[in-house]
Amino acid sequence: MKLTVVVPVYNEQRTLDEIIRRVQAVDLEKEIICVDDASKDDSWSILERLARTHANIRVFKHDVNQGKGAAIRTGLAKMEGDIAVIQDADLEYDPKEYFTLIGPIMDGRADVVFGSRFLGGPHRVHLFFHYMANKFLTFVSNVFTNLNLTDMETCYKVMRREVVQRLNLKTNRFGVEPEITAKVARMRARIYEVPISYSGRDFSEGKKIGWKDGIPALWAILKFNLWDNSVEPLPRTKS
Repeated sequence: MKLTVVVPVYNEQRTLDEIIRRVQAVDLEKEIICVDDASKDDSWSILERLARTHANIRVFKHDVNQGKGAAIRTGLAKMEGDIAVIQDADLEYDPKEYFTLIGPIMDGRADVVFGSRFLGGPHRVHLFFHYMANKFLTFVSNVFTNLNLTDMETCYKVMRREVVQRLNLKTNRFGVEPEITAKVARMRARIYEVPISYSGRDFSEGKKIGWKDGIPALWAILKFNLWDNSVEPLPRTKS
């Protein structure tokens, strides 16, 4: 199967070359779709250079900053692979985890896989309140989806192409995480979690999401679980 790696980018000039190097080092057939969300630094010029250098990289640019969700939506719409994985452009998530993430899909057990930072993988120890906010949002999401996820806010969400085609994403910013979660639950997708490592950065290192983003995330949980009916259950082949 071919893997589509969607990389939303906003002001990541310090890490872009390294994250692409790490993605390319993973021995899987893949395409890399990078979406620059109107960065103010040199991210776009770096992406253009990378696209000229690597035949499997395609790059797209938003003229106006819209948010991570919009960048993910643009990237997924260009998908040509069989499985999609979302990869942040910083170095918090390790592409070496791809083999673990796609395993349940490759062997036919799952339609969607979440990479959980809270299932025992090695991780940097810091930002207690950020951790608690993640756990709270995951708890509230689980109440409405009736899932037992440990890390709804994880970047590493891996989905079969058929799932991606049904998502119909609407959220532009960080509310995209609860939106995806609500919609794959409504699809009755087979969802797995696997442990991943996590090397979180702090705000001095460029981390963007903060406590103010928790309010739109809560609204997204309510909106896409209670009032959104834009997805249908995945068809199942009778055995």
